[in-house]
Amino acid sequence: MYEYVKSLHLIFVITWFAGLFYIVRLFVYQIEAHELDSPAREILQKQYKIMTFRLWYIITWPSAVLATLFALWLLHLNPGLIYVSWMQVKLGFVVLLFAYHFKCHVMYLELQNGVVKFSSNFMRLWNEGATIILFAVVFLVILKNAFNWIYGVIGIVLFSVLIMLGFRFYKKIRERNS
Repeated sequence: MYEYVKSLHLIFVITWFAGLFYIVRLFVYQIEAHELDSPAREILQKQYKIMTFRLWYIITWPSAVLATLFALWLLHLNPGLIYVSWMQVKLGFVVLLFAYHFKCHVMYLELQNGVVKFSSNFMRLWNEGATIILFAVVFLVILKNAFNWIYGVIGIVLFSVLIMLGFRFYKKIRERNS
């Protein structure tokens, strides 16, 4: 039974992260559409609102709920896990993931109401938050060590910095060519 529940937990964690990654990408598109002239702005905003609604309420939220329910079931089946240091650190990252999710929900609601508070560049950076949490959790679960995950997180932070430097470089080239 434990392995089946664990498999279902993993499936819904994957779909939850897929939703979080894609919703922020849709936020980028919504923000960039907001800057366009009519009628393209209205056409794209309407389509992106439909897409974000479906992604958020049909995939992302249900995946978050189901991943959590299966995680609680796993802890019920193996309550000793809660006392293991790597699991405690992992649960700390899960709390961060929920904070990230709830902030995405606030951003979602604002964008659905036509309120644009962030730039598309900010959203591209914001998208890295879920990536860092994902790397930390995967390294914790695989290595089962509350210390070695730090190397994985440092690696993804450095990788994210390289991505952002590449993004800035590409942006400068794009601006120079236009």
